[in-house]
Amino acid sequence: MDRRRFLQSLAVAATAPAIAAPRRAEAPLLGALRPDPDRILDLPPEFSYRIVSRAGDLMADGLRVPRAHDGMGAFPALDGRIILVCNHELEHGKRHEGAFAELSNELPGFVRENIYDAGGGVTPLTGGTTTTLYNPATGETERQHLSLAGTELNCAGGTTPWGSWLSCEECVKWPGDRGNVHRDQAHGYVFEVPAAATGLVKAEPIKAMGKFEHEAAAVDAATGIVYQTEDKHHSLFYRYLPDVRGELIRGGRLQALALTGRPSQRTHNWSASADVGLHESLPVEWIDLEDIDGASDDLRERGAAAGAAMFARGEGLCAADGFFAFTCTIGGHARLGQVFTYTPSPYEGTAREAQAPGTLTLVAEATENSLLQNADNITASPWGDLLVCEDTGSHCGVIGIRPDGTQYEVCDNAYSDSELAGVCFAPDGRTMFVNIQYPGMTLAITGPWPAA
Repeated sequence: MDRRRFLQSLAVAATAPAIAAPRRAEAPLLGALRPDPDRILDLPPEFSYRIVSRAGDLMADGLRVPRAHDGMGAFPALDGRIILVCNHELEHGKRHEGAFAELSNELPGFVRENIYDAGGGVTPLTGGTTTTLYNPATGETERQHLSLAGTELNCAGGTTPWGSWLSCEECVKWPGDRGNVHRDQAHGYVFEVPAAATGLVKAEPIKAMGKFEHEAAAVDAATGIVYQTEDKHHSLFYRYLPDVRGELIRGGRLQALALTGRPSQRTHNWSASADVGLHESLPVEWIDLEDIDGASDDLRERGAAAGAAMFARGEGLCAADGFFAFTCTIGGHARLGQVFTYTPSPYEGTAREAQAPGTLTLVAEATENSLLQNADNITASPWGDLLVCEDTGSHCGVIGIRPDGTQYEVCDNAYSDSELAGVCFAPDGRTMFVNIQYPGMTLAITGPWPAA
């Protein structure tokens, strides 16, 4: 996505109202959606899907594909094949929905050696990731395996420029017994999964990236800095400055975004008087956070007390060409969602960044009449638009947002209450992947996508 084109178009649209397209656009970019005879996903004319992953299917490692497909990243493999690393947002106590559903309490040796939290050997945690090898030439799934095990509520995450997936736990938990479940480890971390791994990786939390209700992560390929969102009603927007670029586990510094010179650090726009204006570009600064792996779940409160900006449930986050876009699911006066962009300083992460600070811009805010409702996962399309998954509780779709702010439907789940998630494109831009979270399914969508 070209940053100048997108932001210049936003500037032209600065006097336009917040997202106000009809629920069904009259002239959609891809064509009006057509009902799916198989009742899985409605698509525009000339588009089709193949099922890549389905909950309950047997994998190559003898385990079952878990339910709750969520965030996902696509990576290149040999001979045009594609590797998909997919989160499974399963909480403790959902063994029947996880990869170990048909196993006795005794886990296989390769799982015991690599699992993060085995739950005292009795209630192993079922969150984690699966890795899928997909061949777009044949439309066949050639291999699947469990790649991260023993984590909890793996919601979103993000790809890295060095070929791995950052899987984020959307929870904060401590070891011990509660009810009929047991945890051996604390939870609330980011885990890294190499895309090329052909088996279960050793789960190791990147504690320097903070313990909080992680949602999504995105890496700046130019600097190696990792940006992170947090799924709380009053959440922070974080950045992680690694000590060694590309080696996140070796430590670094965690910071939170603050709005320079603003008496109010809220961005929610819940009141009649807006906290942040549509298309308003705001200079930012970054606040160091301390005790990031503390004994209390109060990192966001301490960050806010130090002056960090607060967001209304930070959710999806993606890297584009020179900027980052992220969603806030309940932001805006109607509490139906916002989309922000963050443009880093040319001196991002250095002592000079105050000379030309990064900027935060509210680029979209949903209303009752918006096509987009409750923005969640987000990706930058090959042709320059933002594509956003909805999490409305019913009739969820993927909505495109053009640089001028207008919207269009990409696909729609009219057949269940499940949200769509994990939207991403193959490295060549020809295939879009998306998840139907429950009961759990990954689809590969092809068709006449717009030219880049």
